[in-house]
Amino acid sequence: MSLILPFKALRPSIDKASDVIAPPYDVLDSNEARKMAKNKPYSFLHISKPEIDLEKEIKFNDERVYKKGAENLRKFIKDGVLYQDKNDCLYLYEITLDNKTQTGFGCIASVEAYNKNTIKKHEFTTPLKEDDRVLNIKELEAQTGPVLLAYKQNSFIKKILEENKKGDPVYSVVGPDSSKHKIWPIEDELEINKIVSEVNSMGKLYIADGHHRSAAASRVSREINKIANDDNSKSHNFFLSVAFPHSEMNILDYNRIIYGLNNYSPDDLINKINKSFIINKMSDPFKPNQNNEFGMFLDNAWYKLNLKENITINDDPVTSLDVSILHDLIIFPLLGVEDERRDKRINFVGGARGVEELEKRVKHGKYDIAFSLFPTPIEALFKVADVDKVMPPKSTWFEPKLLDGLLSHKIND
Repeated sequence: MSLILPFKALRPSIDKASDVIAPPYDVLDSNEARKMAKNKPYSFLHISKPEIDLEKEIKFNDERVYKKGAENLRKFIKDGVLYQDKNDCLYLYEITLDNKTQTGFGCIASVEAYNKNTIKKHEFTTPLKEDDRVLNIKELEAQTGPVLLAYKQNSFIKKILEENKKGDPVYSVVGPDSSKHKIWPIEDELEINKIVSEVNSMGKLYIADGHHRSAAASRVSREINKIANDDNSKSHNFFLSVAFPHSEMNILDYNRIIYGLNNYSPDDLINKINKSFIINKMSDPFKPNQNNEFGMFLDNAWYKLNLKENITINDDPVTSLDVSILHDLIIFPLLGVEDERRDKRINFVGGARGVEELEKRVKHGKYDIAFSLFPTPIEALFKVADVDKVMPPKSTWFEPKLLDGLLSHKIND
């Protein structure tokens, strides 16, 4: 069983690439997408967020939304905005943001390996979001949002990628967050086989970001195979991916904002928290500097919380995570939020927005308390995945994000 394969990417004509690229479908709401795509007829948002071309009141999962996306995709192909490679390739993919560069490759990853958990997960999915991606893939007959994969640092793959980073890239574009994305197709069969063989010898890959996309691809594959009884070599049995070495990937904090204090006054809540944490009032917004340290914005003031030494935390790879400690000692027992996946009182803010965004959401929004966290290390993600467990929701925020539009995968070949 091969973990990955090369594929014939559906990609932008070189002169249109900067017009096509868009942020991932799930980091923008519909209104933000409408603004970003205004006067941009080639923006990939017309495919990934096609509700922007329909009435504003329409629901994101209305049947007409998926059909509009498919219509727009066909038009982009017909007009030559997108075209498909004739030969199978891997795609050397380099991203630079804030003087940090990560170099990996675009490929398609095996649904069978995903189902057998050799492509490892670390998060649950939510049914509504997974259903949305299933309908999206089936209507488009394509996967347009790459899954972000991580593999343990490998000097052999690093050497091959550096050797193939020759001349000017086919694409060199700048995303909305100022990240620079460059792609070089790897067409040489010998070079492709070296990478595929080395990845297979690793025995496993890790999903860093894209659990809904990979889960949806698995469901679509199963549905098609029930009807067609196809073997595992067909394109619908693989999902679009970009893989990077873990040592080059950047995880930011994923912070929490909560509505309501569960009938506590701010002073009473602080007294309760003081049983498990050393609390210091801060003069500025606080971003934690280490594990077992948290920031809290409450009643118009910032606090630093440090776990007390006499509080025993199980060394289990899940319960020892900062997101679990915060949940188990404050969010559930004191604020009453038991299920962070489903409780509408809690929301999550990616670290790219800064801790100032937490203060803003509490001061000017419907939320009453915010917590800032130290980023979850990628090694912790590996530990959780390796014992076939899952992290609490929204434990990791990978930055920079892959762009939509640069590489897509048709599943009906």
